[in-house]
Amino acid sequence: MAKERIALVLGATGGVGGETAAALLSKGWKVRALHRGTQPGGRHTRLEGAEWIRGDALRAEDVIQAARGAQLVVHAVNPPGYRDWEKLVLPMLESSLQAARRAGARLVLPGTLYNYGLDAFPVLKEDSPQHPHTRKGAIRVAMERRIEEEAARGTRALIVRAGDFFGPHAGNNWFSQGFVKPGARPRSISNPNVPGVGHAWAYLPDLAATLAALAEREQELPAFERFHFGGHWLEDGTEMSRSILRVLGHPAPSVRRMPWALLRLASPFNTTLRELLEMRYLWQHPARLDNTRLRAFLGKEPHTPLDAAVHHSLQAMGCLPDAAEPTRGASPLTTHRA
Repeated sequence: MAKERIALVLGATGGVGGETAAALLSKGWKVRALHRGTQPGGRHTRLEGAEWIRGDALRAEDVIQAARGAQLVVHAVNPPGYRDWEKLVLPMLESSLQAARRAGARLVLPGTLYNYGLDAFPVLKEDSPQHPHTRKGAIRVAMERRIEEEAARGTRALIVRAGDFFGPHAGNNWFSQGFVKPGARPRSISNPNVPGVGHAWAYLPDLAATLAALAEREQELPAFERFHFGGHWLEDGTEMSRSILRVLGHPAPSVRRMPWALLRLASPFNTTLRELLEMRYLWQHPARLDNTRLRAFLGKEPHTPLDAAVHHSLQAMGCLPDAAEPTRGASPLTTHRA
C-alpha cells in the first residue's frame, strides 16, 4: 500500500498557495492548509478535500504541529497588502523551515525575480548574480540565503522563481491592481510598460502545475534545487494589453499609459502604491527567466495560451459575464514555448 503523501500549504487562501494546493489535491496529495481564521468559503471551495488547520505562520509551534507527517511544506504566505515585509517575512519563513526540518519534509518556495538587479538582465539564469536595488529584492535574497543555509544542514528545499503573477485567484498583482479593476467590464486599461520592452508573466495555474509536477518527482531532485519558470515571456510588454482587448472584444476599452507621476504623489499615503513604484524598473528593462533547466528536468513546462489565461483571469475578476467565451479568431500568443 502506497504511503499517504501529505503537503502543508501556508498561504492557501492566496493566489499561488491556493493554486498549488488545488494542483496537489488533483495529484492525490492530502493537503493541510494553515489559516488564521475559520475555514474560508467562497472561491476557496475549489479546495474541497483540504484539511483547514487554524494557526499563525508567525508561530513556529503552529506550523510545526501542522506539518507533522508531511513530506512537503509549501511556503506561499506573505504579509497582507505588502505591509511590514521587513518585520514579518523572515520570521514567517523561519517557522516553515523549522517545521520542514522537524517533519523531514521538503520546503518549497515560489520565488520571484525581485532578487535580481540590472546587472543580471536581460536573461536570468538560476545562478545569475543577485544584486537587488530594491528593499523587497534584498528581503528576497535574504530569504533564499536562509533557505540555502538550512539546506546545507540537511533540510531539503526547492525554489522556483517566476515572473509577475496573474490568474483567476491571484490576489495582489499587477494584472488586477494595475491593468484593470475587478468587479466590472473595464472601461480603460492602464499599461505600465515601456513600448518594446519585454516582460515576464506567470499564469498561476501553470506555475502551480509545475510545482506539483516537481513534487511528484521528489526522488529525482537533489537536496537543494532552484528552477526558473518561463511562463509567458512577452517580447513587447504591451502585448498583455492587446490580449485583454482581444478577450474583451467590442466595445473596446481605451488603453492609457500608467500615471506614474500621480502614483508617486499618492504613494506616501498608500503602502501598495509605494511597493508598485519600487518595482517600476521591471517595466523599464527586459528580464526574461531562462527555463532551460526546468524543461530539461520535466520535459516540458505547463503552458496555457495567453488569451485563454487572460480570459479565465478576467472572468474570475468579474470583468466578463459568466457565459462569456474568448473572442473568436484570436491568436493566442506563443512567443515562448514550454
